[in-house]
Amino acid sequence: MTMRVCFGAWFVAVAWLAQTTVAVDAVRTEKNVVYLPPDRAELADLYLPPKFEAGKKHPGVLIIHGGGWTGGKRDAAREINIGTTLASHGYVCMSIDYLLHNPQSEKPCWPQNLHDCKTAVRWMLANADRLHLDSAHIGVIGGSAGGHLASMVGVTQPQDGLDPSGPYAQQPCAVNCVVDLYGPVDFTDSKDIAAMRKTRAESPELYRAFSVLTYLDKNDPPFLILHGTADTTVPVSQSELLAAGLKRYGVAHQLEIVEGAPHTFHLQPKEKDLRPIVLEFFNKYLKP
Repeated sequence: MTMRVCFGAWFVAVAWLAQTTVAVDAVRTEKNVVYLPPDRAELADLYLPPKFEAGKKHPGVLIIHGGGWTGGKRDAAREINIGTTLASHGYVCMSIDYLLHNPQSEKPCWPQNLHDCKTAVRWMLANADRLHLDSAHIGVIGGSAGGHLASMVGVTQPQDGLDPSGPYAQQPCAVNCVVDLYGPVDFTDSKDIAAMRKTRAESPELYRAFSVLTYLDKNDPPFLILHGTADTTVPVSQSELLAAGLKRYGVAHQLEIVEGAPHTFHLQPKEKDLRPIVLEFFNKYLKP
């Protein structure tokens, strides 16, 4: 009996993996997509389902890379892994570059980096027909600094004053759900951050405005939070703070602690395959 059950579980797992591998190979991509005004150099990549069927709409997911707000790129290994995984399961995905901190530039990256992320949501909505996008169902996912920005896209609202004035101002910036991979959420008691251009002692209000926890309320979308116990860059306590804050306001959320996982991982770290968890979450909130 035990052998039969184990063989059955093995067969299901192998069948699921084979199906996923075939689908990932068939994912379509569009590189170097312009989504910001002409004076901006940052671009986006699209990951699209293997084919579009007439009359069928697909939910969308915005992918935001990490890099400490100073580095990173839209087509790093993690972002490719996320984009191909989700597109192979019927999602229209957009992985973006956004304004990074540059000490040689006079322009601060905050809050322009968040504006860029919100503009990407608007761009997806403005191009919904071309993308066969279900504009009523859009999520966001990001890792590390991208997890922070993904969370900020989810929890900030027009009254917070962080929506960009344009382009595509006629489109909303709101998303239906958020997947946060080991993103920091509270900077009110943190070390100084280069991207802020000021120390916390010099401008505590700036660090408060940069903190996800500042904006939590009962209207926030559902969250899936993923964090590894071996993370020495962003403490697991940051994700626990976010989960506690969401619980306080009655917001649906799931905190998944990955034993032994380091700071940076995609959806298939050696410690645990996270694809079923992430797909189940997005399917629940983005596929009616």
